[in-house]
Amino acid sequence: MKVFQINTTLNSGSTGRIAEGIGQKVIENGGESYIAFGRSSNPSSSSAIKIGTSWDQTLHLAHTRLFDTHGFHSKKATDELVQNITKIQPDIIHLHNIHGYYLNIEILFDFFKDWSKPIVWTFHDCWPFTGHCCYYERVKCEKWKTGCHHCPLKKLYPRSCFLDNSRSNYLKKKFLFNLPDNLHLVTVSHWLENQVKESFFQSHRLQTIYNGVDLTVFKPGDQNVLKKRYGYENKKIILGVANIWSEGKGLKSFLELSKLINEKQLIILIGVNEKLSKKLPENVIGIKHTSSIEELAAYYNMADVFVSPSIAETFGVVIAEAMACGTPSVVYNSSAMTELVDKEIGYVVPVNNYDLLFIKINDVLNKTKTYYSISCRKRAEKYFNQNQQFENYIKLYKSILEN
Repeated sequence: MKVFQINTTLNSGSTGRIAEGIGQKVIENGGESYIAFGRSSNPSSSSAIKIGTSWDQTLHLAHTRLFDTHGFHSKKATDELVQNITKIQPDIIHLHNIHGYYLNIEILFDFFKDWSKPIVWTFHDCWPFTGHCCYYERVKCEKWKTGCHHCPLKKLYPRSCFLDNSRSNYLKKKFLFNLPDNLHLVTVSHWLENQVKESFFQSHRLQTIYNGVDLTVFKPGDQNVLKKRYGYENKKIILGVANIWSEGKGLKSFLELSKLINEKQLIILIGVNEKLSKKLPENVIGIKHTSSIEELAAYYNMADVFVSPSIAETFGVVIAEAMACGTPSVVYNSSAMTELVDKEIGYVVPVNNYDLLFIKINDVLNKTKTYYSISCRKRAEKYFNQNQQFENYIKLYKSILEN
């Protein structure tokens, strides 16, 4: 079995590591694995194929900023990708994130219209069925159900500085992505699955396979030893993690919490850049983004409670990682996060209800982390074991090929 995956990154970031894990599982099962990627790479077990150049991606980004035409440039890069696919002749093509200024979706999907072999597409966000954005929950927009226009999020990724081309983008995607005979869709949560069922993909085959975490890395550790190592022995740690902190990820909620917590409590935010770090209050510690999952696991273990006040998450891998480390969570009642957290491992509170968020954080702290740890770990092992999720993709591939 030859599997050819396409993603923005290679063994980097959440989607890059997912593609890498699937590739490793393909190889373990005696198959051949190829991963084509746009940028940000780490060493891979699969045969890696670079798509385009940094200059090409810079031009793609510039056109997006000016004309809101993300996904409709990088023509030469995509032509070369198509040539590689034709040469390799994979049994399965597996798409992940095809946005990120590196692909031309018109060229790619025009090619797919004459491609008779199966195509699997994992939706990690909502970009495939909107005219612009990846996440619309922050403004409660539902235009994607009938046809995008006058996008309220055009200033957010993939940012357009001037034009709003969301209506045209939406119509082109609706036409291009209509591959009912050989397209198999996967979503990373049931929440996202339900969203897709209301989109123009509603007639396609669809199933959910959760993202997983590495349970050999994200596992319970000695909290007291870690607190001593980092110098926080006498503090109750409230932890937040994000790649980039923004209003959508809940930065404002943490700033509001900083006004409510007492002197024995401390907020630690991972993923903070230097500019933001200088603006944080004294009881909020900003730590820069880490690419070390071992270091990240140490922070989860040191924390007394993990808080995710994000507004839009199609899965919420940081919640699953904290859970695997035995750390309870308090999250907002928004998007897929309620799917991960139940009363056995934490609390769900209404969006932007800062007082109730603070109350539930204190409820967890008063019960102590030990009260929740076993339930957290068991839930992670049951639902979010990455090895099992990768195996689910292999089962999907085999099922598709057999039928």
